[in-house]
Amino acid sequence: MARIYISAMDVLYLMAMWVSGLALFIMTLIIPVGIFFRYIMNDGISWPEPISILCMVTFTFVGAAVSYRACSHIAVSMLVDRLPDVAKKACKFLSDILMLLICLFILYYGSLLCLELWDQQIAEFPIISAGQTYLPLPIGSFITMLFVIERILFGSQDKRPVVMLGNA
Repeated sequence: MARIYISAMDVLYLMAMWVSGLALFIMTLIIPVGIFFRYIMNDGISWPEPISILCMVTFTFVGAAVSYRACSHIAVSMLVDRLPDVAKKACKFLSDILMLLICLFILYYGSLLCLELWDQQIAEFPIISAGQTYLPLPIGSFITMLFVIERILFGSQDKRPVVMLGNA
């Protein structure tokens, strides 16, 4: 069971990495387009800003899940590093439980936000609603929650290579 869950998280990790990387790439392409049209062509177009914001929210919340699993997030461990091993384990477990609670909080309230704004149109980009632009919040927190559960059950996965289901 552990191998299946960890392999599924490997697949999710790679997918989340690609989604957040693609969002960052699209954002870096769209912002100069908006600047070009506004300042060079003297004709501001309305769609680059909402698309860039959507990409930024996606990159932030899905990318945070990737960063959490890779243990590349910001961590100040000066105090914890000086504790005895038993206290270190207790602090890591407490940290994981608190992270799980934060994920549940963002998942719940992010979902409520999406539902509340689902029918509200964005004037500059009417193809998507305001609720749809906030979907990365609950999706990213759900992915992070799965990674937290993985860390609680099977330990940190940052020191091993990512293995796909067929290669396991």
